[in-house]
Amino acid sequence: MLRRDFIAGAGALTVLGSKGSAHTPTLPVYDMPEELLPREVRIQNDLTPYEVHVDPEQFALYWTLPEGRAIRYAVGIGRPGLYEAGEFYVGAKKVWPSWKPTPDMIRREPHRYARFADGMPGGLGNPLGARALYLFQPGRGDTFLRIHGTNEPDTIGRRVSNGCARLVNDQMINLYDRVPLDTRVVLHPVVNLPT
Repeated sequence: MLRRDFIAGAGALTVLGSKGSAHTPTLPVYDMPEELLPREVRIQNDLTPYEVHVDPEQFALYWTLPEGRAIRYAVGIGRPGLYEAGEFYVGAKKVWPSWKPTPDMIRREPHRYARFADGMPGGLGNPLGARALYLFQPGRGDTFLRIHGTNEPDTIGRRVSNGCARLVNDQMINLYDRVPLDTRVVLHPVVNLPT
């Protein structure tokens, strides 16, 4: 999908804040370039409101709204060969989720992931960040794909993950608060990015 096919024009920049709580770690303030800040945009496609669409060619996630509008967030996506296009639904939501690498992750990069085979508790150093949306498919259940936070802003706009889409933590909290369980999620295919 090309950028011109998805966006009709950008609306006014809307910087979205995060909600905090006394029981959560203090999030760092990310000094993100303006083009990576969330913003409301007009979209050409006749997409159903209140869905999540990830356009890997733009490194963008769209939370669709009524009347041809959406909130656009900048994301990092799966590395070549690990990004999985398809239709999913949000089967679980977690605040400061724990994390455990999949057996495939350990097999691909044992030097990096084997030490976490028993898992890692939630927190700022956790790869899933402050919030996570767990992607499921009918008949398959949990796909082990996530839309999650990160404390590594330099990974946004890049193909860096093990298949998941990532947003900086404060933007992920904002998205998490908008997206209910059972929301439809579409990870659009990669067409024009090098593999």
